[in-house]
Amino acid sequence: MTRSAPATRPPAAYAETAARIAVRAGHALLVLWGAFTLTFVLLQLMPGDAVMIRFMDPELGLTPAQIAAIRLSYGTGASPFVQYVHTLGQMLHGNFGYSVQLGVPVSSLLATTLPVTLRLAVCGFVAAMTWTFAVAVAATLLPWAWARGLARALPGLWGAVPLYWSGILVIQVVSFRLHLIPVIGVGPWEGMILPALAVSLPVAAPLAQILLQHVDETANLPFATVARTKGASPASVFWRHIIPNAMLPFLTMGGLVFGELLAGAVVTETVFGLDGVGQLTRQAVAGQDVAVLQAVVMISATSFVTINFIIDLLYPVLNPTLRHRARRPTRSRAS
Repeated sequence: MTRSAPATRPPAAYAETAARIAVRAGHALLVLWGAFTLTFVLLQLMPGDAVMIRFMDPELGLTPAQIAAIRLSYGTGASPFVQYVHTLGQMLHGNFGYSVQLGVPVSSLLATTLPVTLRLAVCGFVAAMTWTFAVAVAATLLPWAWARGLARALPGLWGAVPLYWSGILVIQVVSFRLHLIPVIGVGPWEGMILPALAVSLPVAAPLAQILLQHVDETANLPFATVARTKGASPASVFWRHIIPNAMLPFLTMGGLVFGELLAGAVVTETVFGLDGVGQLTRQAVAGQDVAVLQAVVMISATSFVTINFIIDLLYPVLNPTLRHRARRPTRSRAS
């Protein structure tokens, strides 16, 4: 009598998964090294530096020898190659150097400002995801054609609103007109509600457009048509068949948007007076504080690479086709 053994994942599949993770990790490290190198070269090409801006004021009365000693103390007096190797080695050990402009370790500045930007990014991302799914549901399931058309037009409207204008509008309407949320005198998380609302609308625009596009494409695929012919309700088809298959490109774009929220918080933090990484970057650019700029760029690059690395690893989990292809189950026969 012939009996089929239960399908198990062979050791070769685990080795293939480990090799894929190692390759992706290698690519991520290569991208980070490239970002560090390119940033270092561009910062070296800038005219002047932070030492010149801060210490070469004639009123300070510093001699050229004293300024040269200051450069050596900050590590900017050596050759570019020596600076490159030293900076790379220090960053690998978690040391980002000293801010010439403020005279404190860059790590202490990041420890103060990075949590603010992270809270803004998390709150803004959650709000953007909420807007995006609300638009997708309204544009697909509302019974009125005019309401579905209005929902589809909203992402284009949101994308056309400048970020600084949306911030001012949120303050005027929510805080000054409706008196719902004060601008000052609130806690760290409560104080992120208004900035998150302001930043979420422009961020939700591309997310909603991509999700709607793939929802429309998936709705016309055979499996969705078969589900409808079998009598499934529009809501059931939408949540059980369309959304799971439209999520992959949406998640990819979502990872990029979250990295953008971390890297591009200058405008929002300026409008709402938040002391985050965006404000720190603006000050560092004005003072040509190379150590701070190098650290901010590397943190932004690391956030982009890490988020996309995680999403790449989640693809086989979210996509049944890739998951079954990775398993390649084998069956053995026993007498």
